[in-house]
Amino acid sequence: MYPDNIKYHEEHTWVKVEGEYAYIGVTKYASDQLGEILFVEMPEEDDELEAGEDFGVVESSKVASDLIAPISGEVIEINEKLEDEPEYINEQPYDAWIVKIKIEDESQLDELLNADEYKEKLD
Repeated sequence: MYPDNIKYHEEHTWVKVEGEYAYIGVTKYASDQLGEILFVEMPEEDDELEAGEDFGVVESSKVASDLIAPISGEVIEINEKLEDEPEYINEQPYDAWIVKIKIEDESQLDELLNADEYKEKLD
């Protein structure tokens, strides 16, 4: 349910690192709590994300929730599939990344949780 190859932020976003880049998405726990996702407001390419700050909004049948950046970096790409299929986050939360960023400070990754630590936070 919580892949070991990614890092987790306590605000229910995840980070998958590939070299100097990172993909950021919403955890399964968050997608389950939100219910059916209807819309994702994403930043634009070249925007700067700041760790701990909001970078978008997920709107669901229940609530609108801010997306909190787990690490800082420059947005290189957004997942355009989510513009037409926001429910993909519910279906495949760990494939449905929201943004790809160029990592600004790799030391921020050390502050994130591994899968076991994230699961403990949820209990």
